[in-house]
Amino acid sequence: MKLATLLMIANWLPQPIADQTCLAATLYLEARDQPVLGQVAIAEVALRRHSASKKPVDLCGVLTEPRQFALSIVSPRYQLRNLGAWNRAWHIAGTSMVRWANGGERFSVVPAADHFYAYQRVTPAWASHGERVALIGDHAFYRLAP
Repeated sequence: MKLATLLMIANWLPQPIADQTCLAATLYLEARDQPVLGQVAIAEVALRRHSASKKPVDLCGVLTEPRQFALSIVSPRYQLRNLGAWNRAWHIAGTSMVRWANGGERFSVVPAADHFYAYQRVTPAWASHGERVALIGDHAFYRLAP
């Protein structure tokens, strides 16, 4: 399925299924080849950013903000082909959302992290202004100074 089609379907879905779809797509695009713990950490960053955001209202809006997560960076024509990776991302997204809604901060894998990047590929300028919280798989997780 094309990414654009998946995001269009997410617009028609009721909440919280729409948000789970966007979060699963983010996990798939950002970390489908990473350990489960890395995908959980990425979900936490996304959920933390959503909790801190005044707008947009839903998680899909946060995940599609320009240049923040893969949903706004990867080509809309990108084909999601790995069903096993999608199923794992879907499960992790759903579990993470439930855990977060039930006080997930207490069980955080990457406490206070609000940014991440694939450290073997690129180092964003903001990384020098933050505190590294963890390295999981090929992702570095950071808390940026307020």
